[in-house]
Amino acid sequence: MTTSRPIRARIFRAALLHNYRLARRLAPTAKAWAVIKANAYGHGQWRAVETLREEADGFAVLECENAVALREAGIIQPILQLEGIFSARDARAVAEFGLTTVVHCLEQLALLLDSVTPGAPLAICLKLNTGMNRLGLGAADLRQAREILARIPNVELTLMTHFAGADGECGVAEQLARFSEMASDWQGPVSLANSAAILRHPQTHGDWVRPGIMLYGASPFADQSAEELGLQPVMALESEIIGVQQLAPGDRVGYGGTFVAERPMRIGVVACGYADGYPRHAPSGTPIAVMGKMTRTVGRVSMDMLACDLTDIPEAGLGAPVTLWGNGRAGCVPADIVAAAAGTIAYELFCALAPRVPVGVDDE
Repeated sequence: MTTSRPIRARIFRAALLHNYRLARRLAPTAKAWAVIKANAYGHGQWRAVETLREEADGFAVLECENAVALREAGIIQPILQLEGIFSARDARAVAEFGLTTVVHCLEQLALLLDSVTPGAPLAICLKLNTGMNRLGLGAADLRQAREILARIPNVELTLMTHFAGADGECGVAEQLARFSEMASDWQGPVSLANSAAILRHPQTHGDWVRPGIMLYGASPFADQSAEELGLQPVMALESEIIGVQQLAPGDRVGYGGTFVAERPMRIGVVACGYADGYPRHAPSGTPIAVMGKMTRTVGRVSMDMLACDLTDIPEAGLGAPVTLWGNGRAGCVPADIVAAAAGTIAYELFCALAPRVPVGVDDE
């Protein structure tokens, strides 16, 4: 997609590769699923796959269609379906294409086994509910599932769970203890660690880790930046100044006039708004970079535009480069601080990038 409007996103392949390698270094005895669900967190599934295909131990997706497409594109590594199957057609694809599927309830296990040819090789991750209370088998259902699978040949079985508080004060101790109790006699492989657990809880690394947000250069922690963790931003959202206004004290900016100038000010209008994926609720004061200098947004974010303070950047005029987030040409604005200002998380910023924003790839 090309457009004359100056907004664009850039994807840095080298940063993605760096972040994956960091996950591997932090969990040296484990293999790592590269989690590329949600279009690789908005970065582009196929860009991520092409970048990581020579090094990734496996890929993790959500939809069966995506898993099959990866196989048909020549991906030979294990491919994990994180929510498992949704239909008999999905179940047949698991066997036909050699996919690895999560099973999180007995009904799903029955659907899988009823839909495939008896004796067909299957790779299954039994998901345990250890306290997140989202998806997962309880202790009794886990025993029943293991009894059923023990009678079936050609099943490669892994036990997994997902941590609810690995990024905060709750930590992983309670869920890890519950997992150990539920799987006390299990000697096979386990997959426990998401990004936060990879970075902060090495006791969870097990046999397979599942790096997600860290692959894309954002921190899973509120108290520790991506830079402090050694992560590199993979996406930069960039635009330009398309208009300049001079304000007198008392002048207002944007819909509702929520920002009021307290002094003479110079305001730049940026070609980026909530229809591009910038958070509408980002308040005045959200960090933004213009010509390599940090400044702030002012007023409400509009559909196609937002305003920023150019008072202390007199050299910035029409066409001046702007970085909304990431390590862009106009400076580095961590996505985490933009997200925090808007009351959200970097995951949502990345996933909300609109289709109308052109995306380019940078091999730096």
